[in-house]
Amino acid sequence: MNFRKSRQDDDLEINLIPLIDVLLVILIFLAATTSFNRYQQLQLTLPRAAAEAQQPDALHIAISHDGLYAVQGQLLPGTTTEDIAETLRQWLAAQRGDQAADPAESVLVIDADAQASHAAVVRVMEAARQVGIQRVHFATQASP
Repeated sequence: MNFRKSRQDDDLEINLIPLIDVLLVILIFLAATTSFNRYQQLQLTLPRAAAEAQQPDALHIAISHDGLYAVQGQLLPGTTTEDIAETLRQWLAAQRGDQAADPAESVLVIDADAQASHAAVVRVMEAARQVGIQRVHFATQASP
């Protein structure tokens, strides 16, 4: 009686179940320890823009870094959206004279300081919408 098997009859197999288990554990470990970038923390450098020819009849509103507003070089006493809208109405009426022109044809140029808050710029845009000004431009620095 021969109880021993010959070496030629043995088939070697790789058991894939433990290999799959180890790979799943590694995948879970990588997913748990991965760090994600937060877009709010990115340092952005905004591009410069080529300036177009300025329109002579455009209404300019300046926004300082501390939230003060000036229309055509004159400081506004109020900083609310309603104050800005009322000032824009007065300037448009004075600019147009007695003509019944559509405010949608007027151009508003926002000269915002680089350190001005986003809320201050949005406040001016909302005031322009309330008045009916549809053409709003932003002043940029000319490319060097």
